[in-house]
Amino acid sequence: MTDLFDTTARRGLRSVALALALAGSLGLAWGQEGAADVPQFIPRISVDSRVQPQDTPREFLASRSQAAATEVTPLRVELGAWKEYRAASAPAGGAMQVGAQRLSEQTATVDALASQLQWSTTASGAHVAAVSVRSEGAYGIRLGVEMNQLPGNALLRVYAQQNRAGAYEIAGQRILQVLQANLDAGDTGTDGRTWWTPDTGGDEVTLEIELPPGVPAETLRIAIPRVMHVHENLSLPLEGEMQFSAQLNESLPCQLDSTCYDAYSSQRNAVARMLYIKDGMGYVCSGTLLNDTASSGTPYFVTANHCISSQTVASTLETSWFYRTPSCNSRTLSSGNKVLRNGATLLYATATYDGALMRLNDTPPAGAVFSGWTTQTLTSGASVVGIHHPRGDLQKISFGTVYGSVACEPSSEGTMLCSNDSKGNGGFNLVTWNQGLTQPGSSGSGLFLQGRLAGTLYGGDDQTCSASGGTSIYGRFDLLYPALQKWLAASATTARSPVYRFYNAHTGAHFYTGSVAERDYVIAKLPEFQYENVAFYASAQPQQDLSPVFRFYNQDSGAHYYTISESVRDYVHQTFARFIYEGPTWYAQKNAVAGSVPVYQFYNLDSGAHFYTANASERDYVIATFARFRNEGIAYYVWPSQ
Repeated sequence: MTDLFDTTARRGLRSVALALALAGSLGLAWGQEGAADVPQFIPRISVDSRVQPQDTPREFLASRSQAAATEVTPLRVELGAWKEYRAASAPAGGAMQVGAQRLSEQTATVDALASQLQWSTTASGAHVAAVSVRSEGAYGIRLGVEMNQLPGNALLRVYAQQNRAGAYEIAGQRILQVLQANLDAGDTGTDGRTWWTPDTGGDEVTLEIELPPGVPAETLRIAIPRVMHVHENLSLPLEGEMQFSAQLNESLPCQLDSTCYDAYSSQRNAVARMLYIKDGMGYVCSGTLLNDTASSGTPYFVTANHCISSQTVASTLETSWFYRTPSCNSRTLSSGNKVLRNGATLLYATATYDGALMRLNDTPPAGAVFSGWTTQTLTSGASVVGIHHPRGDLQKISFGTVYGSVACEPSSEGTMLCSNDSKGNGGFNLVTWNQGLTQPGSSGSGLFLQGRLAGTLYGGDDQTCSASGGTSIYGRFDLLYPALQKWLAASATTARSPVYRFYNAHTGAHFYTGSVAERDYVIAKLPEFQYENVAFYASAQPQQDLSPVFRFYNQDSGAHYYTISESVRDYVHQTFARFIYEGPTWYAQKNAVAGSVPVYQFYNLDSGAHFYTANASERDYVIATFARFRNEGIAYYVWPSQ
């Protein structure tokens, strides 16, 4: 997409707005793609909002370190000062660029990194190594870790050296799931197998890797060829480190503090600031959490296609919630700010209406709002509200009026050419602002009609606080909805629940549970179990065409066995007294169906325990690395997401 916010584009859109007002239709159509995609009938639907309850179980939790007290000597990588001209990093299609790619020759290859890592052994027999990267002058750093081979039971930590206790921790199998999603979407290149670490703030970050006992260091094959240097002050501390008052306010002075407008508290709690990486560069946009017709609590998230249009980019997403002032015009960051760091699953994206729908991989924080929405066509003169994060700033609100439906296309001169559309088929709406406006970083944010989302921001023309106000162009949600209804209008009975995975550091066996209560009990009471987060998704309740997966407990080894076969269940129950039958634990498919993935089953010849994974990359790793694991094929079929 073109830069909608450069000087040329601002002149172009301002002149177009005047032309539309004076001359009416100019006869310029969106083009064949847009014309073909306009549906003949769009159902009129309005959905109310939903507040995330306080007691909603979190999808992903921090893993518990088995080596928290172990001192690690990290490999030091000094990249020096970033000397590029900051102003040359122009926004791409309205997304504000906030970070630039740097190359790290010292850690660019697997062999180079492996030869420099210093491994320590913990009291439990685990192996720990770390690499610390400094990019002088950065406000934050994200490491592009190329995963050529990663044990699923590895544990990775990301932290600033001065705050190791506040580390972000993630299991290897969770990273493998993210990369498998990229692979399944067709990205088999370097970007697809690169995991980007979260931003911990500051110009230095440490990546620590822990391998459990019995897993040799040679099984880890990673490189860090790229580093994303954050050159804008985004003030993104880890959750719980908000003791300061961040003086942000980089947007224009005529922007309005959303905290001052309590009548829109529901809408503002649905809008999040987005940070993501595309081609090694960091960007900021805005997006909105959406409710569905069943009010299922599924975290659907809508933004602009020019922000995120591929699964690989969606995997890098971080969202900041309640990113605003604690009181009207206080010019400080609220301590209630929450950051989600586990990316998203891209469901649909289109350039025709510049829209994208994702499902967040994290549970939205308590108090977040799943926004209502409407497929009502916006008419000229309708009063609308925009809520957004201009330049990545604290949340702002803008008040405007719909000019009408417009057809738009980027031109070769870097402008966006638009024309009035008297038939109402134009893919966008032109909005003129009475108070406030939009800026780079506002892209993808929601346009609200009577409290419900009705559009997503493509771009705007004005970056000055002029008396005449500015104009912005929004993709029409009523035209986007027919492609989204398979998710937003799905039956609640189709929802799936996570199955959680643990690794027993004492026995080397894995444990799986679909119960949140059991998950939390194991985390709290059994320190030998390392929590590895969600393994896959299944149904917690019986459903047509699903079969129960039965669970047994081996009293001798302490391991569990799982089977979907009734005959195997009966055989184990009748033959092996040491196996205690614990009944159905979740429900899955015996045969492959659309969207399902196989659960691969392995038998450990040494311990007699079974291992299960729904990740093809982890399956291949186990086959290639551990001769003691006998591949027993496919056990049953589950789903990689809800």
